[in-house]
Amino acid sequence: MSVLEVDARGHRCPVPSLRLRKAMQGQAAGQVIVLLATDPMARIDVPFLMQETGGRVIDITEVEGVLRLMVETGDGRPD
Repeated sequence: MSVLEVDARGHRCPVPSLRLRKAMQGQAAGQVIVLLATDPMARIDVPFLMQETGGRVIDITEVEGVLRLMVETGDGRPD
């Protein structure tokens, strides 16, 4: 299974989370997705989204103002 990348740089909340949610649709549990975002709210919104969908945040890093949020899809059910 390859890693999917979702580029939401330059977009403000809620666009990064919406793009991530759309990318997650139809993916099997365990799919790794990397979201690139420049809106600092993604650091808060994405963990909530993952909790809501039964997924998890693997890693969050920031380099030169770009957040790289690595997540793993869940089974669609909240934890």
